[in-house]
Amino acid sequence: MKKLLLMSLMAVFCLSTVSAQKTVVSKKNQKVFDVVEQMPEFPGGIAAMLEYLMQNVKYPEDAEKQKVEGRVIANFVVETDGSISDVKVFKQVFPSLDAEAIRVLEAMPKWTPGKQNGKPVRVKYTVPVNFKLQ
Repeated sequence: MKKLLLMSLMAVFCLSTVSAQKTVVSKKNQKVFDVVEQMPEFPGGIAAMLEYLMQNVKYPEDAEKQKVEGRVIANFVVETDGSISDVKVFKQVFPSLDAEAIRVLEAMPKWTPGKQNGKPVRVKYTVPVNFKLQ
């Protein structure tokens, strides 16, 4: 009886794990749009996003010592739940600046997802992150 109960629990656990994995895989296989009817939005709009970047970007010490400045251009996907994924640097400036841009973008709060035909969809979004010494 114990073996039957244990086998049943293992089967349920395995099936739920497979189901969860299918959800993740199918989400990643969904089409990523470049432009949609309703574009994704950072909570509070573009001004709030700029404020978020100013508050959270930390100038890397090595770049500061070498007086490196520039604009890192990165893109990412706003998922159907508003989370951020697949952050990549499109235009590199300096390794530590690129890494800092990725760190800050990955830590962003959830966005309002983009919509196509009234349904949330995955949308690629591009953001410049400026690094300027003062």
